[in-house]
Amino acid sequence: MADFTDTLSPDHIAMIEAQPVFFVATAATGARINLSPKGLDDTLRVLAPDRVAYLDLAGSGNETQAHLKADGRITLMVCNFRQPALILRIYGTGVPVMPGDAGWEDLAAHFKLLPGTRQIFDIAVESVQTSCGWGVPLMEYETDRATLVKYHAQAEPEKWEAKHAARDTSIDGLPVRPPERYIAGD
Repeated sequence: MADFTDTLSPDHIAMIEAQPVFFVATAATGARINLSPKGLDDTLRVLAPDRVAYLDLAGSGNETQAHLKADGRITLMVCNFRQPALILRIYGTGVPVMPGDAGWEDLAAHFKLLPGTRQIFDIAVESVQTSCGWGVPLMEYETDRATLVKYHAQAEPEKWEAKHAARDTSIDGLPVRPPERYIAGD
């Protein structure tokens, strides 16, 4: 049976912090639904019981930003692949915060910035749903993949900026604000 709350409880927060992967879903009118797995070096932060944020690195697309600009809705899902079985969904609204934007420095202070950091998504929690997760397999976490961070760490900043500046639309043609500068990381 699913349970709903308006905010994240201490137990929810502990479960979130223990997981190496989470999933992000967004949608916008006339566009495909976007669903992406996320992880890498502790990139999801609970900032308050009613606020979370996650660090986003440049990748093959920027659908989450496009959808949030068009619609604002976002769902995060976290599964406990160990015991006890649990699925947690965070429903809310989000905004992309880019390097140089108002609020960037405050948000960025919560993260270890990684090479290729593109933006941080700041999410207002509207409701939280937990469900049993009994159908989710037990799995062991091995390690993060180093490929994406390594790829960005080897990039030449000028070429990286030019490549990403050209990516100004989503796969469905929605506008995207490309990153204006390369983040080398800490």
